Amino acid sequence: MSSPHARCKPSDGLIRRARSKRTIPAPEVVVSRAAAKQSPRPYRAEIASELLSSQWPFLGARPASQIGNPLAFGMHTTSDFPALAITRHPLIQHKLTILRDRSTPTKIFKELVDEIAMLMAYETTSDLPLEPTPVETPLEPASGWRVSGKKMTLVPILRAGLGMVEGILRLVPSARVGHIGLYRNHETLEPVDYYFKVPGDASERQFFVLDPMLATGGSAAVAVASLKRAGATDIRFMCLVAAPEGVRRLTAAHPDIKIYCASLDRELNEQGYILPGLGDAGDRLFGTR
Repeated sequence: MSSPHARCKPSDGLIRRARSKRTIPAPEVVVSRAAAKQSPRPYRAEIASELLSSQWPFLGARPASQIGNPLAFGMHTTSDFPALAITRHPLIQHKLTILRDRSTPTKIFKELVDEIAMLMAYETTSDLPLEPTPVETPLEPASGWRVSGKKMTLVPILRAGLGMVEGILRLVPSARVGHIGLYRNHETLEPVDYYFKVPGDASERQFFVLDPMLATGGSAAVAVASLKRAGATDIRFMCLVAAPEGVRRLTAAHPDIKIYCASLDRELNEQGYILPGLGDAGDRLFGTR
């Protein structure tokens, strides 16, 4: 008598019924072993592109074929906005989706902004120059690398930009922090400046202007102009969510500025809020509404 725990081969009918219940059908592609060794990437990219198109609509609301290699979740640019780099890292996109949720409480919202900023900084600093440096390990002398070039300075646009500072400082604790005070007139949608403080040696520094939202682009353009008047020549703008209108305005005013974001959203509404966006970042960060 056979054991009740003995394994038995499932019938073809059971296999067919199990496959029919899958959310994502397994792609039936026949590839020879020799062909797979010669060109595995096109095959994997084709499958991943299909999965991205059907299962990951939050990646900029565009077909996977328009975001480059769907397996390379680094920084991507678009032909419409060559100065804009969009990060596609899965962790950033996952956290951004929770950030958008209207039911996310202030405490979690603040933590997510902090975490996304740190993850974005990891990618936006990937081109920093390095120089060789000797190091003494516990066993022997060795050679390593250290970041060289201009000293980094973070410049949050008050008040919402403050939520991005600590996350980046954990990654680059030696960075200095300046501040630019701007608020948007809700009637004219134009920025009003009230505070400016950055290190005096601006020409010798690399500035990262921080603001969770790039909406109309007015505040960003004024902030960059203020830094340039102070002598800054190396400036980058970093936000979580951007609107096409804001990207156009900032690049028109400052075509030399590189813009980094986690999502390029659809448009602005009549009140100047990004759609779909995530609401008023400042109010959600500090619980003032």
